[in-house]
Parts: sequence; structure tokens; C-alpha cells
Amino acid sequence: MKKLIASLIILTLFNSCKNEQELKKNKNQIVNYPITKTSDTVDTYFGSEVKDPYRWLEDDKSPETEAWVQEENKVTYRYLNKIPFRNSIKERLSKLWNYEKIGAPFKEGKYNYFYKNNGLQDQYVIYRTLDNDNTEDVFLDPNTFSDNGTTSLGGLSFSKDGSIAAYAISEGGSDWRKIIIIDTETKAVIEDTLVDVKFSGMSWKGNEGFYYSSYDKPKGSQLSAKTDQHKVYYHKLGTNQSQDKLIFGGTPDQKHRYINANVTEDDHYLIITPRTSTSGNKLYIKDLTKPNSTFVPILEDTDSDTYLLDNVGSKLFLLTNLNAPNNKIITVDAANPTPEHWVDFIPETENVLTPSTGSHYIFANYMVDAVSQIKQYDYDGKLVRNIELPAIGTVNGFSGKKENETLYFTFSNYTTPPTSYAFKPETGKSEVYVKPKVDFDPNQYESKQVFYKSKDGTKIPMIISYKKGTELNGKNPTILYAYGGFNISLTPSFSIANAVWMEAGGIYAVPNLRGGGEYGKAWHDAGTKMHKQNVFDDFIAAAEYLIDNKYTSSKFLAIKGGSNGGLLVGATMTQRPHLMQVALPAVGVLDMLRYHTFTSGAGWAYDYGTSEDSKAMFEYLKGYSPVHNVKAGTKYPATLITTGDHDDRVVPAHSFKFAAQLQSKQKSGNPILIRIETDAGHGAGTPISKTIDQYADIFGFTLYNMGFDELPNSTETSVTK
Repeated sequence: MKKLIASLIILTLFNSCKNEQELKKNKNQIVNYPITKTSDTVDTYFGSEVKDPYRWLEDDKSPETEAWVQEENKVTYRYLNKIPFRNSIKERLSKLWNYEKIGAPFKEGKYNYFYKNNGLQDQYVIYRTLDNDNTEDVFLDPNTFSDNGTTSLGGLSFSKDGSIAAYAISEGGSDWRKIIIIDTETKAVIEDTLVDVKFSGMSWKGNEGFYYSSYDKPKGSQLSAKTDQHKVYYHKLGTNQSQDKLIFGGTPDQKHRYINANVTEDDHYLIITPRTSTSGNKLYIKDLTKPNSTFVPILEDTDSDTYLLDNVGSKLFLLTNLNAPNNKIITVDAANPTPEHWVDFIPETENVLTPSTGSHYIFANYMVDAVSQIKQYDYDGKLVRNIELPAIGTVNGFSGKKENETLYFTFSNYTTPPTSYAFKPETGKSEVYVKPKVDFDPNQYESKQVFYKSKDGTKIPMIISYKKGTELNGKNPTILYAYGGFNISLTPSFSIANAVWMEAGGIYAVPNLRGGGEYGKAWHDAGTKMHKQNVFDDFIAAAEYLIDNKYTSSKFLAIKGGSNGGLLVGATMTQRPHLMQVALPAVGVLDMLRYHTFTSGAGWAYDYGTSEDSKAMFEYLKGYSPVHNVKAGTKYPATLITTGDHDDRVVPAHSFKFAAQLQSKQKSGNPILIRIETDAGHGAGTPISKTIDQYADIFGFTLYNMGFDELPNSTETSVTK
């Protein structure tokens, strides 16, 4: 027996040494994945049978799913823990993140409120001061909402005189909210908590109460069950939630997936914007000064995106893309608000318009090749001035109440940390309000905008950022990040994580793909439904541009994206698996045949279409759905899938099923890992500590699988040949 034990020990040591040698030879080779069982589930679409062997992973309440998650995380962290420079990345992220961040102030009642984070606090704290007293008083500290920092602030709204506040909280990253109502002077809770609120604002009518939106609580799992009839309620202060009045959405005719309710600043009108999808809305108005008034339709179809910008008495200012793909502002009287009575106020231009209001002015923010230009108008439509900006980049702000004498805006780009400016609308003068003290020198970095051609010849803009003096030799570790959907525009913005990546010698590239909103509705529509492949082609062409121009090569290229961007990564890596070395799909929409069956997913049909629409739509979706296009015997890139167990927007089952497919069919030693964050959702409200850990893992995994044994900025850096 002793000889047998000794032999086993020697054999174990031999295998251990052999494994270490193999790991040095190919560090990606040794990953022992959990065994993921399969089922015989089959769906039939228009006569075509589609197997779904991992359907059981959709059950987020199942002990089997929970056990699978735990085992996958064990494998993932066992691998990540071996990355020698992972802790160095985390330390640098923590150091760079540790600076004071202060938001622009806003006045409610007699107090000036502002958000502040001292550095590494998991959640921002809301402070306040009085006009003649700069003493800072903590109003709300979300870091105290839970022991582990995973309960975050999901919204804050004040009554007309500022004496009462309603704030929403999100637990574990969920989109479901609870609303707590407090006296702002004493900060005491004055009513029972409102529950089961989702995708909602809180819009006050005077000091009497507020409007909010929600769904009936779904049967089954609250994190994955379908929700598709949004309802607007009015909560009157001093009453129980069970007595809240249903305002809109309670009948079959009023069934919509998303309904927003907003009261105008003068408390004159209630505006309702029902939507069946994420694009296009109906529009109704109700006169709150008349007790028995009913909703008057402005638009009764969802053919446009049209919203109330402001009103002066009965004169309404609407932003619309109806017959104006790049948006315009029109005026109309509330008594006759339908389109035949509309009058152009700020006409459509060749650039996309996103306006804001404050101090009795309208600020037209134009997006010109994904960067900001601002024009100031008065309410007669006269151009007051073109506002001078600090540099080329992105501006947010220029909004406030009519009574505000000072407005604030924030400027940033990929190499400039966000700086806040105080702006005087009467004079056009601005001055720095808060400049962050970040341990990062923007002067050492540059951003370059290029234009490249996609597969069909369409010109696509891309901004490439990196350290000055970077040699274009095809060996630079590069992250290619994009989104390409839902009319969302990716404009230049600063990120601590990206700063750390560039410090380490990395290149960060962001193309503005079709499907986004950078060039208006036509650009968006060119990346939807049966045109979705355009988005993937644009992304692939961006990668090819970077490779052809020696910024990087396939060996040093990582593709990254989240949510719809996770779909982008999943589709690209399954269509062109040899184009990149690393793939980083985050909280992705990855099962395109079933996405619409979870939570509010059916509302994404404007962009995607659904597998139930038609045979042609089903076949198109199946043709690129990442879960359904993993092929056995294919060498896929090293992949780190990230998701959260409380993501009830893009349920984690998408990521679970994709990981299982890839792990079972991967040909090469490139690792296929899934990192499942606990008590985390789609991203909003994630504690800073978790965010830092996640980026350390992502960057560590990326560089390690590009062959780096040490951080690229190290003087002793080596790359495994």
C-alpha cells in the first residue's frame, strides 16, 4: 500500500509538472469545464425544428441552475486567479478611481443638492447646502442602504416646494424598484414604501402626490417572467398604495409595454407617452387645471418618436422625428395639438438634434460625426449664440428650471476626465465649476477620428484613442468596443477603466455602427430587423481597418460590448472566429429566437423582429443568433462572458446557454469562461468595488490570452511566442 501511495504521489507530481509545462507552452489549454447536462427540448417554427438542449438553464429558481452557476464560477475564478498581473491591474484601477467626483448642483426648495463620491465609495452620496451657507449636509447615503453596497439609488424626485422627496431603490441590480417617501427637512420616512415599481419615473403634481408606472407582479420568477402591460398610477400623499388611482394602461386598448408620465413644470399638463417597443410612441395630453378633463390625443400611432420639450401656457414645444429623421422642434397649441396644426420652430438639419431647456432658453445639442455642437435659442426661435466648447468631445447638461440663473454642463472625451462648467445664459460666459483631480495626464494621449468603409460601401466613423508615440506595428493590445442598436449613440466619454487600459499601452477603438442614433432615424433603421447584419458587417470592417492599418493584429485584438453590444460580440465571434484573439460579451442578448419571451424583451422587436413574426424573420434571426450558430470543431477566441444573476432586463439565461454551447463545441485550448456576478443586474447601480474587480478580471484575461506574461507597460514585459 505504501508503494502504491508513493507511486501515486510521484505520478501526481509528474502530471503537475507536465501540466505546468503545457500551461507555459499554451496557457489556455487546461480548463476543465463543468459537465452541463442536455435535454431533448425542441421548438417548431414554421415547420422547422430547433433543438434547445440547455433550456433548463432558463429556470433561475432551479437548484440545478444555481449549482451550475456555482460550478462555472469556480472554474472561472480558478483560471483568473492564475493571471500573474491581475492584482496589479486592480491596484491601478483602485488608485486611479480614488478621486473626488462632484456633480452639478440643482435647487429644490431652499436647498442646493448635489451628488458626490469621495473616491471609492460604492454609491454616490447626495449632499445639500443652503444658499448662504456652504456647510455640506448628507441628505441621502445609498451606501447605508445595504451591508454590501448592492442596493442602489434608482431615482430621486422632489415635490414642487421641495418639502417632500420620493426616491427609488434597486436591490441587487434589479430593474424592479421600491419607492420611499421622506420629509426633506427631517429626512424622516413619512409613508409606507411603494413596491413592485418598474421602468418608472416619479413626476410630482404640486405637493399633493406623484405619477409613476409599473406592471402587475408577474407569476413565477420576478427576474425572468414576461411583463408587457405597463400602467400609470397616481399616488396621493397620505394614502396607501392599494388606493393609488390607475390613470392609464388598464384596458386592452391601452395595453403598452412602456408608458412614461410627466407633469409640466407649471403643473398645467400631464403628458403620457405609451410605447409598444423601444422606438416609436403615442402621445396624449391631459389638462390638470380642469378636474374632469380627459386625455387628448396628439399622436395615436407609434410611427415616430415625439416628446414634449416644454410649454409656455398652452403653447407646446415638441421634439419629433415625424417626417424629420434627424429631429426638429415644432410648436402647437394644446387646444388643437395634432400634426396638421404643427409649425416648425427649429427645423431639421443634416445633424441629429437633442435639445434641452433652462433659464427661459432652448439649447440645441447637435451631434456632428458623434461629437457635440451647441446652439442657444430664445423662445421666439431666435438664435442667441453658438456656444464655445472646451474642445472636441461630448457635452451633457444645459438643463434646468426656468427660474435658474446659472446652468451647468459637463464636457469630456476619451482622454479628458469629465469637467463641469457653470454657464450664464444671459451673457454666454462659462467657467470651470469642478475639475477632477485624476492621476492621469491627458496630454500624453490622443484620439483620432477615422472613416472606413463597411462591406456595402457605407462610410462609418471610428475614434481610436491611445498613448502618443504608439508604434503602429500590429502588436498593440486593442479593445474594439461598440453597440450598434436602439438608436443609442456612442459619443466620446472618459472612463477610468479605459484610461488604465491605455496606460498599459492598449488602444481603445469605438466605431459608430448602423443601428445607433449618430446619424438619425435612417441610420438606426439601417441596423434593424432584416438589416441587422449591417451592424455586424460594420463591426467586422472596423476590426479589419485596425488590422490593415497596423494598429493591431488578430493576435492582439479583443472585441467587447454589452447588452445589444453583447449580441454584437456574440454574432461577430461566431461569424468570424479567427478575426480576434479575445471576445468579451457582457449581459448579451444571445438567444434571438426566445429573447422576447423574457421580462420586457418583447419591447425590443422594433430593432430585432421576433421568431414568431414570419418564416423569413425566423430564418434571419436563426441565421445570426449566437446561441444557435456555435459550430462543433471550430476554434473560437478566448472568451470571457459576463453577466449578473439579478439581471432582469437581459436575463442571464442568454449568457448561460451561450457559454454551455461554446464550452461543449470549442475545438482549441482557448478558454471559454463565464463570470456570473452575484447580487448584480444589467449594470446600473453596480458598486464601485464590484466594477473594479470586474475590469481587473476582464483586462487580465484579455492580456493573458494575448500572450502577455506581464503588463505591457512593464520594462520586463514579455509575450509568449
